[in-house]
Amino acid sequence: WRAFWASILAYIVLSIIAIVFINVIIFSISSSFLINKELKIKENTVLEMNLNFKIGERKGVETTNNFNNPFVISYGIQDIKNTIEKASEDDNIKGILLNFNSANIGMSNMDDLRSSIAKFKSKNKFVIAYSESYSLGAYYLTSVADEIFLYPEGVVDFRGLSSEIMFFKNALDDLGVDVKVVRGSNNIYKSAVEPFMYDKMSPDNREQITKLLNDIWRNIIHKIKDERDISLEKLNEIADSLYCYNAAGCLNYKLIDNLIYRDQLDSIMKSKITLEENDDINMVSFKKYLKKSQRKNTIKEITKKGNIAIVYAVGEIISGESQEGKMGSETIVKAINKAKNDSLIKAVVLRVNSPGGSALASDVIWRALELTKKEKPVVVSMGDLAASGGYYISCGADRIFAGSNTITGSIGVFGVIPNLENMLNEKVGITFDRVETNEHASFSVFSPLDKKEMDIIQKGVDEIYTTFITKVAQGRDGLKKNDVNEIARGRVWSGKEALDLELIDEIGDMNSAINYAANKVGIETDKVEILEYPERKNDEFMELLSELEFNGKVDHELNELIADFHKYYKTIIKPTYNRERYLTLFPFEIKIY
Repeated sequence: WRAFWASILAYIVLSIIAIVFINVIIFSISSSFLINKELKIKENTVLEMNLNFKIGERKGVETTNNFNNPFVISYGIQDIKNTIEKASEDDNIKGILLNFNSANIGMSNMDDLRSSIAKFKSKNKFVIAYSESYSLGAYYLTSVADEIFLYPEGVVDFRGLSSEIMFFKNALDDLGVDVKVVRGSNNIYKSAVEPFMYDKMSPDNREQITKLLNDIWRNIIHKIKDERDISLEKLNEIADSLYCYNAAGCLNYKLIDNLIYRDQLDSIMKSKITLEENDDINMVSFKKYLKKSQRKNTIKEITKKGNIAIVYAVGEIISGESQEGKMGSETIVKAINKAKNDSLIKAVVLRVNSPGGSALASDVIWRALELTKKEKPVVVSMGDLAASGGYYISCGADRIFAGSNTITGSIGVFGVIPNLENMLNEKVGITFDRVETNEHASFSVFSPLDKKEMDIIQKGVDEIYTTFITKVAQGRDGLKKNDVNEIARGRVWSGKEALDLELIDEIGDMNSAINYAANKVGIETDKVEILEYPERKNDEFMELLSELEFNGKVDHELNELIADFHKYYKTIIKPTYNRERYLTLFPFEIKIY
């Protein structure tokens, strides 16, 4: 007993010491954080934007798979745009240097960022771009600059767009895995399931991807043409003929203005702000300026008061609570209801960036928005992607805004039921046996489906699809159910095409949606106070840790083959184990770096 109580006492004492030690460390970090948080902007300052931070829909802290840097802050596109606007009104800031070689953000958010930079330029401030090389996305984003410079041995990767899909059908056949796929009876464009059905794209899928890529490419080169004064025909010729395989070709075909070394860039910037050659340029990281702007907004966020609520519906749609990268119907509905029941909130803006997911969870969110519409306006702002279930939750809004390059539509339903029995039996030697009280009680991924079960599943899919297009028709004044069916069938559209088809109401960004909502309820745009939902938890402490700037590069990428397979597994195969049999999910990804 003496040893026992001595151990207990030692445990208590050590725990107290550990808690005190941890608190001392946190206090020290906090003190350092607070002391260093003030950033003084001097005269003749240039902001250097290098996109060395993660951009998402809203600010938050995400975990990474890198031990050296376990946390990373994701800054919201709206915060970045607001910071650029603030910089445009700051007399001490004379210009922006765009210094990045890739832009790993979605096309719609890229358009928003590009527009904000153009507005900054219109305030008689300069924007110049410099990089050792430019990806297509980086070049598109920087094409808005007054001048574009390239390292003498660099290159602009200007070759057009492509989309590549991995197909598993042959591998599954070799492994003895039987995958039953059920789509809406006419959902020929609902191609998320094609990797399990074919060894290449179906003609319908190839048609829709070709159309979508051409729409996005046309939007890209039109905007480049306007800024660089290069004809559309010439831009396509440059891409087709690979004229820009080296720096000389980039200069010769006027994609850039000059070839310079980094040390020559300072002289160019000094000439922009009339500094002498011996004077120093005050260069400030855009990320630091962004953090400074964010901290000034913290007090407003703490008050928890606003007259317009933004509900962020971001990620794959699942039932239950939200998880990292996924929105849970329970979490989103709770957020919508908070906005609905807050008497100070006059309108709700739903920011959607989602490929869809569970049909059931999508309907639960749709219902909450329908109830909210009865009490206050609901306006949708679509981000990079608002397809399938993402469109389902949007279709009933009073007004829908989307970017020209937003990917939307994909109005369709599917179910996937794998049968692993033969693979496990023949390859591993595992067998299954079961006892049932009724004929169809098991419904397992370790046994085949009979015809009656397949017919029932097909019927369920068709019923959900009918419900989907009916709700779209109800929400979209002027569209009849048959009209929706003709443009649906699982097909995806760009925002520009969706406007012509009346699937959205207006081309615009989140500010457009906020201003519309404010006007709808009689709030002047300069009197808008934003309150964001769902509320973020524990981000303050994690953000504090992320400020430590751990050594090591954050690595988010797995091997591409494994990553692609894992994507299909977690979004299509895995839900079947959780009884999420019916999915409204976007069929493929388009990434422009």
